[in-house]
Amino acid sequence: MVKPRRGPAAGDGVDVRALADELGASLVRAVREAAADDFGRVRSGRGATTISWYAFALEYLEVRWGQVSAKTRSETNDALCSLTMAMFRRTRGRPDDELLRRALRNWAFVIPRPDARTAPTEVRLALDWVARASRPLDDLLDPVVMRGVLQALRLKRDGTVAAAETQRRKRTTLVNSVRYAIELGRLRADPLAHVSWRITETVQQVDPRVIVNPAQARSLLCAVSYVGGYERARGRRLVGLFAGMYYAGLRPAEAVAVTLPDCDLPATGWGTAVLHATRPSVGKKWTDSGRNHDLRGLKSRPPSDTRVVPLPPELVRLWRQSVDTFGTADGGRLFFNEKGGIVGSSTYDRAWHEARELALPPDLVRLPSPSAPTSGQQRADGDLVPRASPGRADAREPALYRGKRPGQTGGM
Repeated sequence: MVKPRRGPAAGDGVDVRALADELGASLVRAVREAAADDFGRVRSGRGATTISWYAFALEYLEVRWGQVSAKTRSETNDALCSLTMAMFRRTRGRPDDELLRRALRNWAFVIPRPDARTAPTEVRLALDWVARASRPLDDLLDPVVMRGVLQALRLKRDGTVAAAETQRRKRTTLVNSVRYAIELGRLRADPLAHVSWRITETVQQVDPRVIVNPAQARSLLCAVSYVGGYERARGRRLVGLFAGMYYAGLRPAEAVAVTLPDCDLPATGWGTAVLHATRPSVGKKWTDSGRNHDLRGLKSRPPSDTRVVPLPPELVRLWRQSVDTFGTADGGRLFFNEKGGIVGSSTYDRAWHEARELALPPDLVRLPSPSAPTSGQQRADGDLVPRASPGRADAREPALYRGKRPGQTGGM
């Protein structure tokens, strides 16, 4: 109980108003301290205390963060932003949606969580509003609320329907978080059990308009070598990268991680590459290293697993030519940017679209853009002729490259 400071009786001439002000200030301090201890928690109609969705989502993210890859962290962050914005009550002073999403994505749902004192004022105010406006977690047991959440997961920020894979990914985050809440006893039942909801089936058939034929592949790989200035070699550095995707069926994250010591590149005939690592481009915010590229094992395989990939003669020739021209980067990586770093997804995506403009007729350029060839199901016949180095004589090389040869460096 808060007691006012003892003093003379009111009848002795002491100002009663001053005593009341002092008592009021003490009560305000007590309320603020209690609110701070009870942050993120709300009261249910029966008077019991239950955690809010927002506070639970922060707790769930801390548990989940260390268990998943950097790419999954980013996807979980995106899903939690959508779920949280669907779990707001009607509360006065709501910030605009763009500010709310930016505050949640960049300041709330990241680990380690940034110091709120360094956040811009509008971000701090937005997160304060989120904490006040978030519904109780057990509101998910209301079918009307749950259906509204599921409906929100179907839509993109512009109000149009999201791709089926995006819907499925966000729903997976919802399912996992609900299971975690049930495990902790925060939810007494599965709120999804009695809500009928169906996600549009993902189209499994590949659009034939985005698959390059052998002649187009030759033209595109040749055009890549013409992207950017010759001395900068922005495109020439990527010819072998795209060729690996086309001829060997490598995923982009696998192709950027290929190293010379893991390759056998004979002067003639087929070669091999032993794949054991990937370098997906996900962003500094999501990786443990604080770098843009994560270091992972092969997709859908145990961490230390490997895969031996046969390399057609055309690909062997292109990779040998790349090593002769540019050398290798740290660790023997075959493909790297001008500074020796890992090739970013935006870099090869931009080069690919520029190459399309050079290699394809206008009517094909207007069709859906074929992504970098990664299926490996079609192989180009004949030689690929990327832009050659002017004045460079054909050097005689050993019959087989095994690892990094003396004198090879990571630059021009």
